Amino acid sequence: MADNREPLDIEGLLRFYAEAGIDMPLSETPIDRFAEPQRPASSQPTAQMPNSPERARQQQPRPAPAPAPTSKPVQAAADLPDTAQIALAREAAAQASTLEELREKLAAFDGCNLKFTAKNLCFADGDPSSDIMFIGQAPGRDEDMEGLPFVGKSGQLLNRMIESIDLKRESVYIANTIPWRPPGNRTPTPLETELCRPFIERQIELASPKVLVALGGPAGKALTGATEGILRLRGNWKIHRTPNGLEIPVMPTLHPAYLLRTPAQKRFAWRDFLAVKLKLAELMS
Repeated sequence: MADNREPLDIEGLLRFYAEAGIDMPLSETPIDRFAEPQRPASSQPTAQMPNSPERARQQQPRPAPAPAPTSKPVQAAADLPDTAQIALAREAAAQASTLEELREKLAAFDGCNLKFTAKNLCFADGDPSSDIMFIGQAPGRDEDMEGLPFVGKSGQLLNRMIESIDLKRESVYIANTIPWRPPGNRTPTPLETELCRPFIERQIELASPKVLVALGGPAGKALTGATEGILRLRGNWKIHRTPNGLEIPVMPTLHPAYLLRTPAQKRFAWRDFLAVKLKLAELMS
């Protein structure tokens, strides 16, 4: 059979390669691919690029990066609080003979980490010589900004509740069991509560009110030692015993922030405040 294939135009093929940018061969020796048309593709040898000096340098394994210089761990603003710090808190609180001294002792106390995340110390507001003292759990964002307890929306509701029993905010004494705002308004840990307990107990002793009103479950538990929830605790008179033996009646009631979320519960808080009003009248007579 006659071969009808046209002769290969080598010159034209090289010109086509040059115009396409192919200016160097892939191997030192030519490979006739037409001579092996039946060879499986998987067994075809892979053409290798010649190792130029530059390519050889690129293919050399890179040295492992030098280890970062070791450095001492950064010391936190304050170590995690422990029972030793609680003893220091008791000692500092006991040394205060006035409320102003207690405030200074509290401001200088570095044993509670909440101090380092809060903007301000929320010590108290109102009249420290008042016969009634309201105690909440911890400051919120607004309180942290102003350095005063109960100044946000819950504080505005508390003001109206106080006025409902013929008192004014300026004539009562207001504080918190925790004087610094926890980050993100989270619930204070039991250890943080114990760290701050000596200061609020000494604050109660120095203010010496006739009646305490615990606003919310955490404050109620801290002042009475009770374990039940606020819905069971509220409306029942309890006794707070200070370290120096002072006994003060406590009325646990619902926190204003809770009442803002569940207005239907305001009637129970109203009953509690009426009981407080009657107790004050009884003690003053």
